[in-house]
Amino acid sequence: MITDALLQLSVAQAVTASAVSTNTIDLGTNRDVGAGSDLYVVFTVDVAATAAGAATVTFQVISSAAAALTSPAIISQTDAIPKTDLTIGRKPIVLCINSQVLNALPIGQRYLGAQYTVATGPLTAGSFSAFITDSDISVNKNYPSGFTVA
Repeated sequence: MITDALLQLSVAQAVTASAVSTNTIDLGTNRDVGAGSDLYVVFTVDVAATAAGAATVTFQVISSAAAALTSPAIISQTDAIPKTDLTIGRKPIVLCINSQVLNALPIGQRYLGAQYTVATGPLTAGSFSAFITDSDISVNKNYPSGFTVA
């Protein structure tokens, strides 16, 4: 998996109400993001989500004509995930961005980002990170090391 600072959409971003990512990817610059391959947006929980009520968060990949990600188009999203499932150490949330979707974005959809939609909130705590990679880490398997340290 390859990641760098230019592909980070959020870095431990505190979210208590619906918000867009603090960073965007500018698709209008002279580069080909993904170069014809599927990309994946990986969301991780940095601080467990808490709320007085039964809050949920929907994680979305969005595009917009504005760098501030206003009036976004939703490219991909999760179902609403309950706060009880948004704990530190949970399996990362992975959304695929099909290469054909990026190529088919309407003219003017220059910026790519993430959106956190909080329902039945607000959250009293919660922090998330999101980055773009070319590897689907949801299929990774971890195995025991097979050795012990004495």
